[in-house]
Amino acid sequence: MKKIITISREFGSGGRSIGKLVAEKLGVSYYDGELIEILAEETGFSKEYIEQNGEYSPGNSRFSYAFVGRNIDGMSITDYLWFEQQKKILEIAEKGPCVIVGRCADYILRERNDVFNVFIHAPVAERAKRIVEVYGETDVAPEKRLREKDRKRAVNYKYYTDEEWGRAKQYHLTLDSSVFGIEGCAQLIAELSQKV
Repeated sequence: MKKIITISREFGSGGRSIGKLVAEKLGVSYYDGELIEILAEETGFSKEYIEQNGEYSPGNSRFSYAFVGRNIDGMSITDYLWFEQQKKILEIAEKGPCVIVGRCADYILRERNDVFNVFIHAPVAERAKRIVEVYGETDVAPEKRLREKDRKRAVNYKYYTDEEWGRAKQYHLTLDSSVFGIEGCAQLIAELSQKV
């Protein structure tokens, strides 16, 4: 049995909802917004800052990190947030069974053998429809919002892990939420995490 489940996801695929359902089904702790709250309390960063910078790069390429301010040791504020997130995820994993959504948790916990890594994806049209339903319309087309968020997640992941975000071989399971649905994905993850 894998006691820690990490959920990585494309924006709009329902990964957050799936993670919450998995945690409910298994009766374990769930960390997503909760992790943001903990980090805000411990670091003094605002929740908004952590939401915007904890998973997303400052720009659309790794080069964008060259323009963030750095202290005398060469660390930027985003580096500091990365190290604090990493420390907190490692602490959370020690506490007991849980579901952790995003924040490179799959990479951070890569040396543990009790982790089940999942990636949730779906076609662009399905995700675009979902983000309008969940987050509402904005001036920016839903497809553009998806591309931008996913690109910044991928750049952030590459910058801090030197790995490719979303590559199937990095996960134990990848699921298309448009095929299995939110409930179906959650059920599959809950069941499979108990069997491996």
